[in-house]
Amino acid sequence: MKEKSSERDGVPMRAKYDFSKGVRGKYAHQFKQGTNVIVLAPEIVEVFPDSASVNDALKALVRIANRKVKTKRRRLKTHHTANP
Repeated sequence: MKEKSSERDGVPMRAKYDFSKGVRGKYAHQFKQGTNVIVLAPEIVEVFPDSASVNDALKALVRIANRKVKTKRRRLKTHHTANP
């Protein structure tokens, strides 16, 4: 016989919690899509107040990093050394 969830792990559920209006699996679809929770340092939160501003800054950083890599690759490919 399955044990009642209120008594699972030997710890009874407190009476003050009321889940009678709860909906099972309410956020399951969102969870399936995937979520990433990232904790930012307090001084970073002061600069970036929401996820959109963090995403914009990171996208700009990726563009800059990609430009630097392409520039280095171009220099390496065009640089020829004379063979004796």
